[in-house]
Amino acid sequence: MQNPRLTGLGTGLFSVLLMLTLGWLDLLLGASQTAYGVLFLPVCGLCGLWVRRAELLAAPVVVPIAFAVGILPLAKDGDGPGARLMALATALATQVGWLYGGTLLAALTVLVRRVVLVARRRAAARR
Repeated sequence: MQNPRLTGLGTGLFSVLLMLTLGWLDLLLGASQTAYGVLFLPVCGLCGLWVRRAELLAAPVVVPIAFAVGILPLAKDGDGPGARLMALATALATQVGWLYGGTLLAALTVLVRRVVLVARRRAAARR
């Protein structure tokens, strides 16, 4: 794919499905939440690069949601929904560095794209 552009919804679906798939694969290969966090960073970068210009703010919003959905398989399940919810909260709390880092990466990618877009528009208006 040379220059894909996803809508905000498409970016959300892409990131959620990819992170959920990576979560299940990570569970099958050894259940390392750190490896999951490392795999989250490229997904954030791709979301920031592939979102359409008109919907740049969608990328930093959807990647934390994708992280939370994808970590569900890695959260140790218990005997009921309360235990599952506590396991999810614990997993999110222990991996918050990766979550913030990925969100920051997506936000910085979008910010750089926006600055370049504004600079191009100003240069075109000067001509």
